[in-house]
Amino acid sequence: MTTTLIVEGMTCGGCEQNVIDALEAVDGVSEANADREANTASVEGSAKTDDLVGAVEDIGYDASA
Repeated sequence: MTTTLIVEGMTCGGCEQNVIDALEAVDGVSEANADREANTASVEGSAKTDDLVGAVEDIGYDASA
């Protein structure tokens, strides 16, 4: 299953990697990608959307599904 999040606040490649790392640490995520220009992150796997949003918010970015 693919889940797409809106992520506000990514300004560089390092930000994208921080979001990817946070998402990949969530149980059930098999792959994550982030795109700062589109303000999105996409996640493959069975993780709950609320857990994904929480992981991104925990590292300081605004996220929504």
